Amino acid sequence: MIEKVLKDLACKSNELSILFTDDFHMEDLNRRYLSREGPTNVLAFPMSGDPAVNSISGMLGDVVISVDTAIREAEGNKEPLDTTIYRLLIHGILHLMHYDHERSQEQARIMAEEEKRLLVLIEEEK
Repeated sequence: MIEKVLKDLACKSNELSILFTDDFHMEDLNRRYLSREGPTNVLAFPMSGDPAVNSISGMLGDVVISVDTAIREAEGNKEPLDTTIYRLLIHGILHLMHYDHERSQEQARIMAEEEKRLLVLIEEEK
């Protein structure tokens, strides 16, 4: 299903790694790489700060998802866990493609719309 998302984003021949972990490990990564306290739901580590380099190398980067946090979010949002996981994975992939919801409200809106659009692609395939 993620292949469909990558193809839609013109990344059909690109690679990424996905790590599913727990809150303890996610908290460590969040502190070490972003200087933020506590766990988070998803982290993305682009292979390069330059999207053109990512296209040439074929490697987008790494997406890390905390399953503990995903479970809590799924329960809180009253959505199936697999939907939450796909949503977080899409969010991470968009970060690898240099979307950034923290830059501005407009960028956050654009990223949220793209997440919703891509999640529909996955939901249609289920």
